Amino acid sequence: MRRLLTVLLAPLLALLLTPLVTGAAQARPQRQVTYDHWSLMLDGRRVVLQAAEFHYFRLPSPPLWRDVLEKFKAAGFNAVSLYFSWAYHSPRQGVYDFTGVRDLDLLLRTAAETGLYVIARPGPYINAETSGGGLPAWVKTVPGRARSSEPGFREAYREWLDRVNPIIARHQYGRGGPVILYNAENEYQVNTDAAYMQDIQDRARAAGIDVPITTNDCCDAGSWSSTWATGPGAVQIPGVDDYPQSFACDTPEEWGPWGEGLTERLREDIPVFAAEYQAGAIDLGGAGYDRCRELTGPAYMKFFYKNNLIQTGATMLSYYMGFGGTNWGWLGQPNDVYTSYDYGAAITEARRLTPKYDEFKRQGLFLESVVPLARTDPLAARPVPDNAALTTVARANPDTGTQFVLVRHADRAATSTDTATLDWAAPDGRYQVPVRVAGRDAHVLVAGYDLGGQRLAVSTSEIMTHAAIGGRDVAVLYGTAGSPGATVLRYASAPRVTVLAGRVAGTYAGGDLRLDYTHDGLARVLVTGGGRRPLLLLLGTDEEAAAFWRAGTARQPVLVRGTELVRSASVNGDTVRLTADTAAGEVEVFAPPQASRLRVGGADVAVTRTASSSLLGVTRAPAPVRLPVLTGWRGRAETPEAQPGFDDSRWTVADRTTTVSPHKPRTLPVLYADDYGFHQGDIWYRGHFTATGAETSVDLNAVTGLRGDYLVWLNGRYLGAAAGGVQADSGDQATPPNPDPGPGHFAVPAGVLRPGADNVLAVLVATMGHNDDWIADDLRFKQPRGLVAASVGGAAIRWRVQGAAGVDPVRGGLNNGGLYGERSGWHLPSHPDRSWPAADPAATPLTPGVTWYRTSFRLDLPEGQDVPVGLRAAGEPSPGHRVLIFLNGWNIGRYGAGLGPQREFTLPAGLLKERGENTLALAVTAERPLPAGPGPFELFAYGNVRR
Repeated sequence: MRRLLTVLLAPLLALLLTPLVTGAAQARPQRQVTYDHWSLMLDGRRVVLQAAEFHYFRLPSPPLWRDVLEKFKAAGFNAVSLYFSWAYHSPRQGVYDFTGVRDLDLLLRTAAETGLYVIARPGPYINAETSGGGLPAWVKTVPGRARSSEPGFREAYREWLDRVNPIIARHQYGRGGPVILYNAENEYQVNTDAAYMQDIQDRARAAGIDVPITTNDCCDAGSWSSTWATGPGAVQIPGVDDYPQSFACDTPEEWGPWGEGLTERLREDIPVFAAEYQAGAIDLGGAGYDRCRELTGPAYMKFFYKNNLIQTGATMLSYYMGFGGTNWGWLGQPNDVYTSYDYGAAITEARRLTPKYDEFKRQGLFLESVVPLARTDPLAARPVPDNAALTTVARANPDTGTQFVLVRHADRAATSTDTATLDWAAPDGRYQVPVRVAGRDAHVLVAGYDLGGQRLAVSTSEIMTHAAIGGRDVAVLYGTAGSPGATVLRYASAPRVTVLAGRVAGTYAGGDLRLDYTHDGLARVLVTGGGRRPLLLLLGTDEEAAAFWRAGTARQPVLVRGTELVRSASVNGDTVRLTADTAAGEVEVFAPPQASRLRVGGADVAVTRTASSSLLGVTRAPAPVRLPVLTGWRGRAETPEAQPGFDDSRWTVADRTTTVSPHKPRTLPVLYADDYGFHQGDIWYRGHFTATGAETSVDLNAVTGLRGDYLVWLNGRYLGAAAGGVQADSGDQATPPNPDPGPGHFAVPAGVLRPGADNVLAVLVATMGHNDDWIADDLRFKQPRGLVAASVGGAAIRWRVQGAAGVDPVRGGLNNGGLYGERSGWHLPSHPDRSWPAADPAATPLTPGVTWYRTSFRLDLPEGQDVPVGLRAAGEPSPGHRVLIFLNGWNIGRYGAGLGPQREFTLPAGLLKERGENTLALAVTAERPLPAGPGPFELFAYGNVRR
């Protein structure tokens, strides 16, 4: 019987299993990234790429990576641009670390989990105002010009690429990952070395990189489209960098001194790519990053970013920076930055949201919602304003006919507000509609658009977002407060118009429903009938629009008004669940009609049903937080290296007579710190010589980078300090180097020398990081650090040198320099300091040299709340000292009158134990006797929200 059943059922089983077997045998369709004249395409689906730059190495706390990336996603960004810093991963040649805070697999997985695509930018050179531009300092000691195909550097950069490329490759879009673009090099001038650019790409392809390769050209964009369009070194999608506001944060009233923004299409076969577009600024003048945020604030963003979309037709946009972060340790380069790299970005260094974030969200949700913008051509027949003060530019989608009109002032620097009537020949008819544009503002208006189940004929309100929710369309439109608005919708018959809130007048004629209103608060209009599904139209001001969030769920999106941030949402049965940051205030959710309950975070929120069929409730305030007062300081002086009896026998002998640096020493031996493997922070030198007694001066030269100095002792007697040489002393291809950089001339006091005996010259050099290599010039990049010349009369000096004791296995090679306290672990929380005497850093007198202060404090921040904590120096810093600030062993800041305007330092969670014991250590280097040290110091909270 069993055999009979088998025979009878076999054909049926075969029939049922055939498609399964065939399907399993067939390869799944390969996910692909392609492009054409108009846009990138993912599996054939057009996208407008909107990316924000994020530097994981400036936030060494992986749990906070997700926080920042979720904030990008919530603002409508669909991608993140990531530099990968070679220097951050490689403290020595042949040594690489991709664990802990350097875990790139975790970083890329986190990007994917937050729903962001990735532009991978592994350099080798990245600039980014990092020390050496991201090139490891050990590269300064290899032969061959940096950023070239010359032997020496070629072997070095291949070593890096052969390690980082496989990580990127396994996270590509075609393998289910987020990486959709690979950026070769950074701001590389095309006439430098085409073979180098080609080899970078060949290494990528050999490692399995199959996504389009891009680059970002700063100042020679035209030659990318001609010289390298098809020849060696050409990339598939060249893009341009543009910083139209420059970096004059001290004069934010300046308006676009570097031009109007993107004005050119590099090639006809590729989209317009703003590979780095200004979204903040370096604080060159020391005005503070709030001023940089003003320089590149919402007005600038509206004018320039919308111009790029419509005037130029850009569909690939990457903004620098979305979040700046911190130049902790010796990460930053010495010339343009201080500890903070806040950059005036939309998200502050303490991860707080700003009005710039609101503008990114208004534009980002528009780009996410209005799909026809991904393919447009210039439209000659644009609407004409009847006021010459205003001008228009238009584009249209050739498939749908949807029109996009940019309205702005004819004079980009205008500060007046002007009104006009637009005579608009739209796809659905000709319309006369009012517009009002404030100075330094711009609006993108849409016509002929299928807004979900609706037909939008024209509107002089901008679209923020729209979604089909529960059988109806919900749309958020907005405009400048006080400006007139008109929205025309098409219907087969007269619909029913119900004004739920605000003042809106509706008229229907000839298939057009015209709504007229003034942008004031949030008006709500429900339109039903007319042959279409219902529409809830939310008409608000810029400020009202900024209160909205859009979050996807398994079936359809929800819109949320209120809360500090919405990270994600889900609808399960009758309950809407939001993962959100909240303070006390209203929260309103537009969700499917079956939803009647709301849960935010882990708490239920009592809600009522509004006339808009939304759920309205009030979230609770977070629990208050009280931070401890910093007391119990202990102090200890160091600088034993200055004393003649100090044992330096295990220090490195400095006896080299040659160097690969193009800067040749004036005296021998070569004393360049990098040549002896010491690259960061403070460097100690001890020179032994036999004195005749006739020596009258100590003559030194040292190169430190901007804001660096050096202190000098002879036989334990302090001689004084001098400023070190800077980048300007390095020269360039047209200017020879300064032969006398960072000079210091110190008289030998009577009675200090010991004729006929061993004398000790001790020098503490504070190096401030390495020059970038922006123009691929070794004179600049390979400028040495440390002593570059030394003499005491004609005495022969035997030198030893000491820097950092080694590479911190957790914090890496950029965290520490060579102070005695650093080499002895005084900065670490585990160091026993009970034997240190009590010492108030705000009151204890300082002697020349280095003094350390330590204290501990305990935090018990509430679970489920985000409370970014900072450290504030409440007093005025002295120009005579500089301070290194360590939190639990992490060098989180440099403080002092000569080190920039910064007085507040972020203490990121992860480095900071939010529920536990923390240790602060200060290393204070004084150039002269001072009546007191730095301080007082206090903890403060940047904000407090429920999570």
